[in-house]
Amino acid sequence: MHVVIINGSPRVQKNSNTDKIIQSFGKGLQAAGATFELYSLSNRQEWDAAREAFIGHDQIIFALPLFVECVPGIMLEFLESLPTERKSPAQLSFILHGGFDEGHQFRLGERFLQSLPEQFGCTYGGCLIQGGSFLIRFRDDEKMKKVMDQKMDAYIQMGQSFVSNGHFMTEEARKFIGYEKNPRIVHLLFRLFIKRLVRKNFERFAQQWGCTRPLDDKPYLI
Repeated sequence: MHVVIINGSPRVQKNSNTDKIIQSFGKGLQAAGATFELYSLSNRQEWDAAREAFIGHDQIIFALPLFVECVPGIMLEFLESLPTERKSPAQLSFILHGGFDEGHQFRLGERFLQSLPEQFGCTYGGCLIQGGSFLIRFRDDEKMKKVMDQKMDAYIQMGQSFVSNGHFMTEEARKFIGYEKNPRIVHLLFRLFIKRLVRKNFERFAQQWGCTRPLDDKPYLI
């Protein structure tokens, strides 16, 4: 199996959580004996090659972040440049991720993606969804490393699963998203403990980025 993966994130590779997910997923593909080629839409010099790869191969995956239930504009622009007919059949699948934790927050985005394959003469290969990806690019932080390593290992396993099954329409992929809605106890714990921890981490990130004012500062409030 050879897979064409197109990174639909507007972020450059260095700052792209999507790229990090793709690299882990790609390790899983390779471990299962498949190969893949990657194109990033943030680099417009790759668009022509990405279009050619889309047209010329039969296994295509778009990987993208969900921005408040919205597909990145750069990906929509690229889709508009693709032909709507194919000379040979292909399967179009998706890897969808975002900062939200609960599955229901991705469903509108998933429904939109489900509508795309038919428009481009492809069959639908499913959508692999997982939230909680905001902190992936802070994986070097010691406190986050273990959690993020586990998340990346899970993507490696899903890469292997994709080769075995040929699509994401499996029970394993369905469960990959986690809770559709977090249990009530999780919401309570978030309010009591995690919210404080998240604020502390944001304050640390702000200091690293050179911020000198507190997070709740309101300099324009009269």
